[in-house]
Amino acid sequence: MVDTAVRKPDTYSEILEVAEHLFEQLGFQKTTVADIAHEMQMSPANIYRFFAAKGEINQAVADRLLAKVIVEIRKIARASGPASAKLRVLIFTVEKLNSQRFSSDRKLHDLLEAAYNAHWPIVAAHDEAVNKVFAQVISDGMAAGEFREGDSDLAAILVRSACIRFFHPRLVVEYAQDPEPTVDQMVDLCLAALAKQPQLAARLAGKQHIIIS
Repeated sequence: MVDTAVRKPDTYSEILEVAEHLFEQLGFQKTTVADIAHEMQMSPANIYRFFAAKGEINQAVADRLLAKVIVEIRKIARASGPASAKLRVLIFTVEKLNSQRFSSDRKLHDLLEAAYNAHWPIVAAHDEAVNKVFAQVISDGMAAGEFREGDSDLAAILVRSACIRFFHPRLVVEYAQDPEPTVDQMVDLCLAALAKQPQLAARLAGKQHIIIS
């Protein structure tokens, strides 16, 4: 067995990549530090140079998964188009990513469910990042006259809370077979609440096109 940690400056990232792969195959609870070290052809001692305990690896991998969600919704927030359309796509995107992970990568979904259930610090940081993206889109909508003026930060928290069944891994599982409320229905409700004028609610709830560049 050859230790490669010393000559690879990106060993930290490689450990997480290997860990994520093993978590996907075996589950995070069954994967050991020894498994990760064996896959990387290094000693467990070198793994512990970067992580004090297996729990830190669990959190770091979960953080990587959540970071992928943030990357996608930030792209949407920066895209051209009405704020109401972007808000719809934001919520749809989070729901889609969570549902796909539940269906295709159940063991990684289990990792995130454990993170949410145990209130790992990365979850609070992720929620805050989501809130900031939502708040920016809502603020843009207020400035453009689509949404009535108000506290965009609070509005973002309220929108995410209203759609929590599509965001929280455990709730994704619990409501997987429930047909309603649909994502469309929840977004329509949120847009109606944000609309500057009541008569605009129906128009804002429509599926408007945006360009993601």
